[in-house]
Amino acid sequence: MSSSKRNSNPHNSEVAQHDPFAAFKFRDYRLFTIGRLVLSVGSQMQTVAIGWELYERTNSAIVLGGVGLAQVLPMIALTLITGHVADRRERKLIILLSVTLLALCSLALAVLSYTQGAIFLIYACLVLTGVARAFLRPASDALMWQLIPVSAFTNAATWNSSSFQLAAVIGPTLGGFGIALLGSATGVYVVAAIAALLCFLLTVAIKEQKAIRTTEPISLKALAAGAKFVWQNQLILAAITLDMFAVLLGGAIALLPIFAKDILHVGPVELGYLQAAHSIGALTMAITLAYLPPLRKAGPALLWSVVGFGVVTIIFGLSRSFWLSMLMLTLGGALDSISVVIRHTLVQIRTPDRLRGRVAAINSVFISASNELGGFESGLTAALFGPVISVVGGGIGTIVVVIATAMIWPGIRKLGALQEYKNPD
Repeated sequence: MSSSKRNSNPHNSEVAQHDPFAAFKFRDYRLFTIGRLVLSVGSQMQTVAIGWELYERTNSAIVLGGVGLAQVLPMIALTLITGHVADRRERKLIILLSVTLLALCSLALAVLSYTQGAIFLIYACLVLTGVARAFLRPASDALMWQLIPVSAFTNAATWNSSSFQLAAVIGPTLGGFGIALLGSATGVYVVAAIAALLCFLLTVAIKEQKAIRTTEPISLKALAAGAKFVWQNQLILAAITLDMFAVLLGGAIALLPIFAKDILHVGPVELGYLQAAHSIGALTMAITLAYLPPLRKAGPALLWSVVGFGVVTIIFGLSRSFWLSMLMLTLGGALDSISVVIRHTLVQIRTPDRLRGRVAAINSVFISASNELGGFESGLTAALFGPVISVVGGGIGTIVVVIATAMIWPGIRKLGALQEYKNPD
């Protein structure tokens, strides 16, 4: 009962400044985070299963890289629309509908895997998955910030990253074991569908808080409001641009099935470990940041963490040792986590509630472009020049991007404690 009363008006509640569990004091945030965690575990298991199955069936790096492309194109195409919908409609309902579509796509993948269905049908399911995520991400991100007070934003951003990374540790590991145990990816897809169902049930229990919704009619101006806001806020633009290009160039995750089978000569269980290594590092760093006071020099921390990410990516590309590769992926995850927490906190502190859906949609495109398009870029360059050159070149490119960002947006070098950059509304 006391938890419910606290949550009835979270924006008037006070949260201890350095309480590492500040955000978890609110019931609906706990339900939201658990639901997101369960859904993410299922999605990560499915990602491993898709990558392993397609490479086993086709032995093609381009087909493997196309997995990300099939999912990100709908998100890019629908960005402005999904963000506007999240600002006009009930965000909880949008989440429920999106999760339902994700569950149906997972079941369809299970059928296609069992029957050895055509590759283009698998891609069709991935496109629909991309559509579901296009609506899910802005609505989900916008809803989360309605469930906690502004004073808990940094803590929530840290735990949000932690829950995602925890899922990315558990999911790939379970996915790899599932494939090895069952001998195929079919059962893994079924588990992903069950995870989506559990997320649906947890979301139903959330009592969505009232938010300031836009009353603007659908128009080009209204649709583009989020992009305009991001463009006019140079610190936000610099942070998300740096993150996008760093992961776009430096991400080696999409090529892990190739590295596991052809370079490190390991099986699906070890592939699951490799998939999880990045997130083990990210989870460890995110939890560490939750216990530490807020960063006083967020800008330099952001830039140096991305430089380090580029360096460990280069070492991973040159490695022929499974354990050295695991170590580099783990360090890369830890460094990437610093960037994620700084970016998420900065975006949310600076964004007014009436624009949260549209800004979240723009941010989702940057994230998706870095992850999914990065996978396609890695697959394409690996097909042309080999996986080693693809990864090493990407790491070098990441370092170049950091230098360019620091020169184009010098303000990012001076970014201090994020608490100084309050919500403009």
